Amino acid sequence: MNDLIIVTDGAADMPSEWIRDYRIHILPMPVLLGGKTIYLPSPEYPSEKFYRLIHELRQTPHSSLPSMDHLTRFYESIAIKGDEILSIHVAQRMSGTFSVVQSVANELKDRFQIYPFDSGAGSAALGMMCRQARQLAERGLSMDTIINQLEKAKKSLAIVLTLENLDFARLSGRINAIQSMLSSVLRINPIIELREGLLQVAGRVRTRKKAIDQLIEMVTEKAKAQKMRFAVVHAADPFAAATIKERLEAAIKAADISICELALPVAANLGPGTVGIVAYPDDESTNEDIERDN
Repeated sequence: MNDLIIVTDGAADMPSEWIRDYRIHILPMPVLLGGKTIYLPSPEYPSEKFYRLIHELRQTPHSSLPSMDHLTRFYESIAIKGDEILSIHVAQRMSGTFSVVQSVANELKDRFQIYPFDSGAGSAALGMMCRQARQLAERGLSMDTIINQLEKAKKSLAIVLTLENLDFARLSGRINAIQSMLSSVLRINPIIELREGLLQVAGRVRTRKKAIDQLIEMVTEKAKAQKMRFAVVHAADPFAAATIKERLEAAIKAADISICELALPVAANLGPGTVGIVAYPDDESTNEDIERDN
């Protein structure tokens, strides 16, 4: 299984060295801005340039779906006939990307063995799934075992966020109840939680400080039930991310807490100033599960 090709999409967040160390291929995702389509991530559009364009154009970007041709060319560029590809993607309930992947996997079944996997999530959860899949593959475990472990992680992970600018979420339609929330209050900080593959409004507070307090409280409760790894994600707010990381380290005593900039196709839907925490089951519990299963 060492030759397994691991793919995710532009909705994934992870430390940059993971892409190299765990040999992860990232499918660029189309984002519409200023009358043109930009495929992200791209070295031509680092985050600073992307946010500057938003400010200069005074337009809200819109994420789109990769075409079947785009995805086919992507697979062809990273694989040769007979390769196995584990393709891990943003939750099907939030994006149609997974359906495109399924269609292309069927079209290419005579050339590649593609295993589409619906993460039920996004952001750093995708990066952590890719990392876990690579580590399990390097142990020589079967594809069935790898997918089984990802399914277990999918049921236990948590994503909580708070937004600073509600206009992006309102226009993207990615978060339920944002429209009604805008009409009911003038200034709020929503608490967003991943529930069954959808981003749902879990609460609302008046200040950003209170919102961050609640995010930390929510994942602290999660960590009491199971040992977790954490990632703090942010869209153009590294100071808030660093503050959250420090507070998490003090509250949970967890050494494995990374900071990731929110992937631009995700930031396009949630807006600059978004900060959040991703909690993912620790590898130790994974190892115990595999031993019991075997």
